[in-house]
Amino acid sequence: MASAWTDDIVRQRIDRHIHPSTGGPISTELRINDRIRVQEVRLVGPSGETVGIVPTADALRLAQEADLDLVEIAPMARPPVCKLMDYGKFKYENAQKAREARRNQTNVIIKEMKLRPKIDAHDYETKKGHVVRFLKAGDKVKITIMFRGREQHRPELGFRLLQRLAEDVTELGFVESSPKQDGRNMIMVLGPHKKKAEAKADYLVQKAEKEAEREAVVEYEKAERDAAHAAGPVAAKKERGRSENLDPEIEA
Repeated sequence: MASAWTDDIVRQRIDRHIHPSTGGPISTELRINDRIRVQEVRLVGPSGETVGIVPTADALRLAQEADLDLVEIAPMARPPVCKLMDYGKFKYENAQKAREARRNQTNVIIKEMKLRPKIDAHDYETKKGHVVRFLKAGDKVKITIMFRGREQHRPELGFRLLQRLAEDVTELGFVESSPKQDGRNMIMVLGPHKKKAEAKADYLVQKAEKEAEREAVVEYEKAERDAAHAAGPVAAKKERGRSENLDPEIEA
């Protein structure tokens, strides 16, 4: 009895892809066909229909007749759940999905903008423009106020400047990390309202709209030139005709 219980524990650990002695992972592959060594399985058909509990040998025979694989999809169930499927196609589709997920994955980028507490109006507008551009692109922005000399004794100057900046860009971002003093600097982090993927999608839409508008302008200007060219000779003849009759004495 003890031996059977121990064997069952070892099998459970193997089903979980855990090495029975070290506890470390040994595989992430699903067991298929002859690697499935249990007495019976709960079989699922290729279209997802439930067949029921059948001997593993019968399940393997059905897989061979259908030119499919018997794949263990739920090893921890009792009995394990297996499905009839094309395992090669299954792995390929999963790899495609993983590749697409990696392609759509957005990396969090933190931009940094440094200001002085006594920054002039022109420099402030320039710096704010950069912050606006970063937030529109879906990036976080770390704002650093740098204090020098006696400015270190006036932290309220930096705090008010950070508050002003946060209010100026409130439509595009929010204060993710409130202003904090860090040695000679005061730091605040702004987060964008739109995620990176959404910002990129909006940018592509705006780009497409601008290109369409530009093409429409080009087509309109071309049509105007073609119309002017076609009407040019007729207009010249009419003008010459009028100029010949400007002297009333000729009519007399």
